[in-house]
Amino acid sequence: MIKKEIPCLILVLFLAGFFRFWKLNEIPPGLYPDVAINGNEAFFSLKNKDFKVFYPENYGREGLMIWLIALSFKIFGVSIFSIRIVAATIGVLTVFGLYLLTKELFYKSEICNLQSSIKIALFSSFFLAVSFWHTNFSRIGFRAILLPFVLVFSFYFLFKAFRKKSILNSIAAGIFFGLGFYTYTSFRVAVLILPAIFIPFWLLYKREKKQKKFFFLFLVFLFVTFFVALPIGLYFLKNPQDFISRATPVSIFTAENPLKEFLKSLILHLGMFNFYGDPNWRHNFSGKPMLFWPVGILFLIGLFLAIKNSLKFQKNLQFAICNLQLITWFFVMLLPGILTREGLPHSLRVIGVIPPVFIFSGLGAFLIYQFLENKLKSKWAVYLFFFFSFLLVLIFEFNKYFFVWAKRAEVKSEFTNELLEMGNYLNSLPENYEKYVIVNKSGEPVSWAKNLPMPAQTIMFLEISKYGEIKNHYLLPKDIEKIKIEKRGVILPLICDFELLERLKNFFPEGKIKQTKDFCAYEIEK
Repeated sequence: MIKKEIPCLILVLFLAGFFRFWKLNEIPPGLYPDVAINGNEAFFSLKNKDFKVFYPENYGREGLMIWLIALSFKIFGVSIFSIRIVAATIGVLTVFGLYLLTKELFYKSEICNLQSSIKIALFSSFFLAVSFWHTNFSRIGFRAILLPFVLVFSFYFLFKAFRKKSILNSIAAGIFFGLGFYTYTSFRVAVLILPAIFIPFWLLYKREKKQKKFFFLFLVFLFVTFFVALPIGLYFLKNPQDFISRATPVSIFTAENPLKEFLKSLILHLGMFNFYGDPNWRHNFSGKPMLFWPVGILFLIGLFLAIKNSLKFQKNLQFAICNLQLITWFFVMLLPGILTREGLPHSLRVIGVIPPVFIFSGLGAFLIYQFLENKLKSKWAVYLFFFFSFLLVLIFEFNKYFFVWAKRAEVKSEFTNELLEMGNYLNSLPENYEKYVIVNKSGEPVSWAKNLPMPAQTIMFLEISKYGEIKNHYLLPKDIEKIKIEKRGVILPLICDFELLERLKNFFPEGKIKQTKDFCAYEIEK
């Protein structure tokens, strides 16, 4: 199996890359404003050499994703593809990181030898590589995709540090864990996972009478984490309102009956993997379980196995630590979803559970593999069974994402494809046209964009990608009397409002209405 490890891993990473890069310009459709503002702020950060640890607009966003998008713009130029390639690359690296972590977790234990750990790692990384859930968020451009990435590498290096008693690995773990605070709000609860690692390892090192070594590795990790996270920590000390600004509106603690909301959210989030998933078309195939049903069954088997193995402290303490850490990780990273009451179950807020979920699925697959290996005389029969089973999972997930979900009208609507069409239309007009955008679509106001609602960000990004600056005039409906067009121009409302267009006729009687399936505009040529 060890000889086949590298070719199998390369195949898994190839599949991960194909799922994340194929038709990246086209799928998902549109450009969602939450992604567009990341691109806009990356552009201005690069242009003005003003990079922030936290960007307060749109309820606030940690800075790492915006820094990476700026780097991508520097290399590839400003485009939608340049935003998405960051998320896609992080997605592939996460698959690789999950393989390394899973192999490390089960490395040379008395219950699970090296060959077995490789099999579990390959199974887990394969399921993640072709997963609809992870593929989708690897192609959008949301900063949340960074969360599974930093978690898998943080814990890979941390477990390796304690196994090899390595200071360098402890430093690497601290760097990744510290960077986690610059990724996504949900990362903050990840600190609750650490006691499930440190306390058992303390017992293991105490048994070996190496307490000083433990404390040294432990303190190195904490110091590096603290040092890396210090800038954003200082920012929150100076701006405490930004620390919880995004979570407060949807928290269960703002409800009339928090306990009732907690229980409802808990049940929905525990059931999202096998029964009813995220209803948001932007996050999921609305309402479908987050896992393809065979993978969902393997996940339940693996979760049961992990709980069982975590109790074997007397037999193999290190193996028990690994399983305990996975279980703790799973339940802790569900908290950002469980403690909210909007859009339930919410697959984006709980994106941090993705690594343990697919490790559990890999464990379940390995149990089936062992069972068939014992029952069937021919190894080739086992290999053929798994080959065709995995091929079925691959084909199902590929078809579901690229040929079914991607073509749904609801998906185009959720990703505001109409805003993309509007932006492309404005960009197609001659530069000497006076272009006005009436922002009559609601959204969170953006202070640096004259407090215009968020939907304007999509069109702004598209013109930045073409002209390198914002040239259009953006107005609220109440300000249409400020429009001045001397020769040729166009006025484009974000929502087709014929009452508004009739008002424009009074100002510019020589104009005419242009209407498409996605938008309407008022074109003026004197």
